[in-house]
Amino acid sequence: MQSNQKKILIVVDMQNDFITGALGSEEARAIVPKVCEKIKAFDGETLFTRDTHGPEYPETQEGKNLPVAHCVKGTWGWELEPRIEALRGSAPIDKPAFGSVSLAEALRDRERCGGLEEIVLVGLCTDICVISNAVLLKAFLPETRITVDAACCAGVTPESHRTALEAMKACQIRVEEAEC
Repeated sequence: MQSNQKKILIVVDMQNDFITGALGSEEARAIVPKVCEKIKAFDGETLFTRDTHGPEYPETQEGKNLPVAHCVKGTWGWELEPRIEALRGSAPIDKPAFGSVSLAEALRDRERCGGLEEIVLVGLCTDICVISNAVLLKAFLPETRITVDAACCAGVTPESHRTALEAMKACQIRVEEAEC
């Protein structure tokens, strides 16, 4: 069966440090099986992002506001969670910030060459990188349906997860509330 290339699933930052490492949480651990099922069942292309920092992280604006070393390139924490890694079929997109301009530009170019029906986002953290990428993609691709699967995302806290979902709805990003 050939997958639908007009639909893109973006798996955002499903990395060890956000699941069981330096910034891990029970909520992040709970979505891993759901995200795996979403990847397996998705009828389209799947792309993966990785939060990527270097040794200069403490001197960056993010590092000053979140002084917890995480997702340092080449470390265990930077790697995708093993079950997610096993499903990866293409090179991950490394991003030094919350949102990936290079991802948005690449998908905008693809839209210009043949159209995109829908972009679906899942992953971590709803209230930081998922929302940043969703809003960025909506700005780059205002006529493409952007969807976030709430059951396959987790925030820093359950409250900030819900707040981010409401903010995305206000930006005309579709939020799927049902189970993956």
